[in-house]
Amino acid sequence: MLSRRFASAVPLQRRLLSTHAQGVFQRLGLSPDPTSSETPGVYHGSWGGRGALVDSINPANGELLARVRQASAEDTEDTLVAAREAYKQWRTVPAPRRGLVLQDIGRALEEKRDDLGAVVSLEMGKIKSEGRGEVQEIIDIVGYAVGLSRSIGGSVFPSERPNHFITEVANPLGVVGVISAFNFPTAVYGWNLSLSLVNGNATIWKPAPTTSLCAIATTKIIASVLESHKLPGALSALVCGGGEVGQALVDDKRVDLLSFTGSEARGKIVGQQVQARFGKSLLELGGNNAAIVLPDANMALALPSIAFAALGTAGQRCTTTRRLFLHSSIADSFLASLVAAYKSTASRIGDPLAEGTLIGPVHAQDGVNRYLAAIEQIKKDGGEILVGGKRAEVDAALSKGNWVEPTIVKVANGGRGFKMMQEETFAPILYVSTFETLEEAIELNNGVAQGLSSALFTQDLSNALKWIGPEGSDTGIVNVNGSTSGAEIGAPFGGNKSTGWGRESGGDAWKQYARWASCTLNWSNEVALAQGVNFSVEE
Repeated sequence: MLSRRFASAVPLQRRLLSTHAQGVFQRLGLSPDPTSSETPGVYHGSWGGRGALVDSINPANGELLARVRQASAEDTEDTLVAAREAYKQWRTVPAPRRGLVLQDIGRALEEKRDDLGAVVSLEMGKIKSEGRGEVQEIIDIVGYAVGLSRSIGGSVFPSERPNHFITEVANPLGVVGVISAFNFPTAVYGWNLSLSLVNGNATIWKPAPTTSLCAIATTKIIASVLESHKLPGALSALVCGGGEVGQALVDDKRVDLLSFTGSEARGKIVGQQVQARFGKSLLELGGNNAAIVLPDANMALALPSIAFAALGTAGQRCTTTRRLFLHSSIADSFLASLVAAYKSTASRIGDPLAEGTLIGPVHAQDGVNRYLAAIEQIKKDGGEILVGGKRAEVDAALSKGNWVEPTIVKVANGGRGFKMMQEETFAPILYVSTFETLEEAIELNNGVAQGLSSALFTQDLSNALKWIGPEGSDTGIVNVNGSTSGAEIGAPFGGNKSTGWGRESGGDAWKQYARWASCTLNWSNEVALAQGVNFSVEE
């Protein structure tokens, strides 16, 4: 929201944006005036917070959206206690009844989808359709969990011993901690919460400090449903805060599973620390994703697919295409078309909530600084900037926002030895180089530490099958004729290598949120041992 002190000096366009925000905030139960009140950022059945006061800033224009009271150490402890108690109540509720609660959560989110999506746009910076789409992603995974509520369970195995029955049993795990990043400020929590709740667990969410408002708005919606079912609010608890709050969840044995989304460097430490206390962790870390275009590709399909994956969310998705490898025979023509497409987006950089905007701001000033530092290093290392490479020019009303130009960098020799291609810069920078054979392209794709998503564009079935096979891409998400971004919720989401090996969302990911036991039942009156062992004790 806009501070009253500056209201009279702000151009009309910015004032209209703030008026829209006021209406959205009021409908979501948020304060429409950040200058006169603070927003509590802790919830475990009641709202509060005794920690620092942190400003939520609109990355498009620098306006103040809210002042959020973060969690103190005491708040975090209270939340852990409340979550453990909530889990004890929830774990005995039959899974189909848990599904009914989730069904109501999905309906409540559906009713607030556009407003919650607008908060994602206002605070994170995603364009309107992406903000709304992120909320839809939560709705979809909630629906997936509703279906699981009538099907989750283990397998039955044949026993070699007469009158013995062997089965797997999935019991609730306990408390799931979720530390999410700014780039998907609601969806990642939705993945975890849905699978956690259907398995009978309580969940504690520690969002990125810069997207606390998205987390508060989401939690308010979920809390209203829990309250209507007379269930403890700590089933979906919230602790806004910085590193010290996250560290408390990492270190505490009362958190049975910790889902962490963030940098490779921090994720490596988190994984080791959780393992040191014999906890479970799910790591979703860096993604240095590549797309490959073969000569037989459908170019009319490949071009927009790559443009979306490279430009969407201003290059700040974990699955953003950051490396592009073009066969030498089509490189010049394809690259010319791609540069033209990038140039055409210059007029569509702007207010994320405006119709027609394709590219919003970088989320924070720190992101702008990383972008500018990367550009300087690219120049030093001999990369050729074909388009972009500087701050973007925007309307005066947006001049205090975080704006950069989408950038294409041409690199020789497949990028071998080009350090910046080995790293993930969370900004709209696309590195482009060439190759001669599919085998070489696969080698280039696999030649980085990260392993999240990849894409091959071809119309040859043998190429596609090689790409998804044992000699192909080593990423966790492998695409043919599709973007590295835009994964659906039905399949597991996650990456290999330094991306962390975590799997969330669909498929069998739900199994990680359960406490598994292999159970053998003997309904005979005999002592029967497996593997032919004979152990007779005389009475």
